[in-house]
Amino acid sequence: MRLLVPLTDAFGGRGGIAQFNRDLLRALCGHTGVDRVTALPRVMPDAPEERPRTLDYRTEAAAGKGAYLRAIARHVWVGQYDGVICGHIHLLPIAWLAARRAGVPLLLIVHGIEAREPSDKGLANQLVPAVDAFVSVSDYTKRRVVRWSGVEPSKGHVVPNCIDRSRFGPGEPPAPLKDRYGLHDRTVVLTLGRLPVQEKRKGHDEMLEVLPALTEEVPDLTYLICGDGADRSRLEAKAKRLGVAGRTIFAGYVPEEEKADHYRLADAFAMPGRTEGFGIVYLEAMACGVPVVASSADASREAVRDGRLGVVVDPDDLDSVKAGVLKALRAPCGVPEGLDHFSVERFRERWHEVVDRCFREMAPAADAEAKENEVRST
Repeated sequence: MRLLVPLTDAFGGRGGIAQFNRDLLRALCGHTGVDRVTALPRVMPDAPEERPRTLDYRTEAAAGKGAYLRAIARHVWVGQYDGVICGHIHLLPIAWLAARRAGVPLLLIVHGIEAREPSDKGLANQLVPAVDAFVSVSDYTKRRVVRWSGVEPSKGHVVPNCIDRSRFGPGEPPAPLKDRYGLHDRTVVLTLGRLPVQEKRKGHDEMLEVLPALTEEVPDLTYLICGDGADRSRLEAKAKRLGVAGRTIFAGYVPEEEKADHYRLADAFAMPGRTEGFGIVYLEAMACGVPVVASSADASREAVRDGRLGVVVDPDDLDSVKAGVLKALRAPCGVPEGLDHFSVERFRERWHEVVDRCFREMAPAADAEAKENEVRST
């Protein structure tokens, strides 16, 4: 079986979607029935990591919009494959064309903010009901997509993010890292995530607003914000306005190789937002033994399995946020039982089931449809 996978980024990419895509490509290449996976990344800000042997990772596609369109055109018109997996809803028109031209099934992956409601990409929105199947990282996101797009719910599968326990685990952070931020003898609450202007609802505002009340009970508290983006200046100004700038640290972008040690700095991880389609950062923090605070208003509650693995709070109720953070700070550190639900092995098993169902079982129907279309056109 040969699969074509247009996606935003993966190897050499940054953020949760890039990590999901790396895990996805490894899972696809580990399927005994898959001979070749051709992936076309839209962007690649960093040098790509080591990749599976059966992965054809077309790095030239990431050299700008023109290069991407040329790479897509080559594979649409002359590529031979048995299925198309579209890694982002904005890439759906070209993925749909590739699948229909080859007469093979098309599967769409949806994550969160890009698919919670209709985007400004009208054609992509219209094509969602036409996919043969879709995978969502959470039931929350699946329900949102079904609600606005009209796609048949039966086409949807939920495959949550996974956590590589070989990369994230409990441990002491290096002393130089504590020196960098002045965190010796401090109680640390951490939030790690991007700070783009369009995602002001990740929970940073709620944490800053509740910080004065938290410090009354935890006088040595420091709030460490890891991640960067255009919204950083607004949050910095807000911290000053609330009088908590002196105990709020903006660390900026944290490279992948430093993430685990940054989690280990924290006594609790809190991101009580409204925009997470899942939130791999919650899994990373828990794998490092850090108690976490998730939100009842988005899919992060699924990352903590509705409170079985972490604390769930209502971001619209600051008393709830405060109580949840204090509960996490008082909880014993350690990897929670049940985190294996999100193991790499379970992720691969789930994806192998989806591949078998979508590309082995659907392929005959797709072939029949392609032949019928060919007859109509003659």
